[in-house]
Amino acid sequence: MEANDIFKKVKKIEIKTRGLSNHIFSGQYHSAFKGRGMTFSEVREYEYGDDIRNIDWNVTARFNRPFVKIFEEEREMTVMLLIDVSGSNDFGSRQQSKRDLTAELAAVLAFSAIQNNDKVGVIFFSSKIEKFIPPKKGSTHILRIIREIVDFKPEETGTDLAEGLRFLTSAIKRRTTAFLISDFMTGSDFEKELRIAANKHDLVALRITDRREMEIPKVGLVKFRDAETGQERWVDTSSRAWHNAYQKMIKDESLKLNRLFTKQGIDNTLIYTDEDYVKPMMQLFKKREARR
Repeated sequence: MEANDIFKKVKKIEIKTRGLSNHIFSGQYHSAFKGRGMTFSEVREYEYGDDIRNIDWNVTARFNRPFVKIFEEEREMTVMLLIDVSGSNDFGSRQQSKRDLTAELAAVLAFSAIQNNDKVGVIFFSSKIEKFIPPKKGSTHILRIIREIVDFKPEETGTDLAEGLRFLTSAIKRRTTAFLISDFMTGSDFEKELRIAANKHDLVALRITDRREMEIPKVGLVKFRDAETGQERWVDTSSRAWHNAYQKMIKDESLKLNRLFTKQGIDNTLIYTDEDYVKPMMQLFKKREARR
């Protein structure tokens, strides 16, 4: 992609997603993802109804009467975007590719974050960690992130979700809100790494998919190419047996993912490339807000 084309695409994404963030997402984002950590503020004398677990025993012993610690909510957060840049994300059968949709989602989350005075960082991963952009604030930083997403060319085409999650756990020491944006097309197991990351951070999964991946039309003999392995295979898409087997595989994979997210307490949503992502994102935000 030429430099001028990159600039135009970045500008188009910026205008759309900044507008969505300003007028739709920012308030919901703040309510759903505002700082959940608590920092020590001061001590004061114990009052009836105070939680005894907050008693400061050192101060209590010094003054011979009970004192409690007062905490206040951390307003500033760090937001990490874990972005799958593997080969399968280049696919798109209608309006846009999964990669284009990922760029918009990342941008709207990033703009919402900086309006909340949060830092934003990015981990690009395929079958390895492709690039790490440390968390920072500011519009210039966000535009750099969008530009990287639009023009990023990964060295590998495969997917290793476990590697991306391991890097998040080791590189980001303080608890953060992390959005894992992927089509989750991987043959490798990542449950252990998902559990560890979810215990340390507030992990949210955004599953990107295209309808043609969910259901293949019956158009006869077609040669399929795996975007991640390069393997090619001829398939008779008119075969009922093949269709039934394919649909079962898709259903089983979706159920497996949903069970995994539920087991680890991970908020998640499914977003299609040919649909407006505002509705599923707002539903996700409101669901989180209702639990707070």
